[in-house]
Amino acid sequence: MNSQEQLQLESERSFLEQQLDALPETAVLTRSSTLSRIRTINRLLADERRVSPPLKAVLTFRGRPVVGSHGVLADFASRATTAFADAVVTVAASLHGPLASTGPVPNRDQCQLLITNIAVGSFGFEFEEHRPDQLPFEDNTPASHALKLTCALLEQSAEGSDDELSECISEVSRRAIDAIRGFVEVLGANDALCTLEVGQQRFRFLDAGQVQRSLERLSHDNVQETQVKLQGEFQGVLPKGRTFEFKLASTDEVVRGTVGREVDDPGTINQHLHEPVEITVLETRVGTGRPRYQLLGIPDWRTE
Repeated sequence: MNSQEQLQLESERSFLEQQLDALPETAVLTRSSTLSRIRTINRLLADERRVSPPLKAVLTFRGRPVVGSHGVLADFASRATTAFADAVVTVAASLHGPLASTGPVPNRDQCQLLITNIAVGSFGFEFEEHRPDQLPFEDNTPASHALKLTCALLEQSAEGSDDELSECISEVSRRAIDAIRGFVEVLGANDALCTLEVGQQRFRFLDAGQVQRSLERLSHDNVQETQVKLQGEFQGVLPKGRTFEFKLASTDEVVRGTVGREVDDPGTINQHLHEPVEITVLETRVGTGRPRYQLLGIPDWRTE
């Protein structure tokens, strides 16, 4: 059960309780049916088995700092787990609002990870998202989303094409990319490899060459971001998905992109479809891949 289903059940229960109060005692069958439905809703809301469990991740290491399945050098383990947790927190923050290039990461307490166990085989740790203030029915928390995306970014940086990596990178800020690269740097500096399992996702650095490739592909030289102006007209915006289509005036080509977290209400753009306008976007290019665009603000049509 997710949060929307919970709210619907609570709303239905409130309505039925009001109806029950208004029913006369002589309406025996109607009262009995209403009471039965209220009891059913109460059971559904109280059923702890329907609470989605926190997402778990398993991070194991191989290489020079690891002594079989017996242990791992404490200095390396401390730096690697800290770098991994920082990467997840920074990815989560960039997914849910504008993120400055420096300074404290906002809402850090909402995206913390717990170390819940030791992972053996290769030596490592089991993580679990921490939910201090989350609704128990929440099925896609900031931490769970960030864990999945961090795993995908690591995989695409080592194995994916430029376009596949660009697709992942377009969801997060430069600071989040740097945080993930910081984790990979710890691996490379210590001749270490890792395997990361997040739910059904699984990624493994096969050798030092893949670690080096990941570092190079996440670098500023390979991931280039530039603010550019585009002239044309909007073809449409999906507010919930935060995506847009924009036809360029110079070529009639329709480009697609995402709407930045700076934009509070993307749906207002749909009131100005097919009107000539200039927009400011962040253009991201990964290697030789196609550019990705992120809309940085809603233009003022009155000045066009």
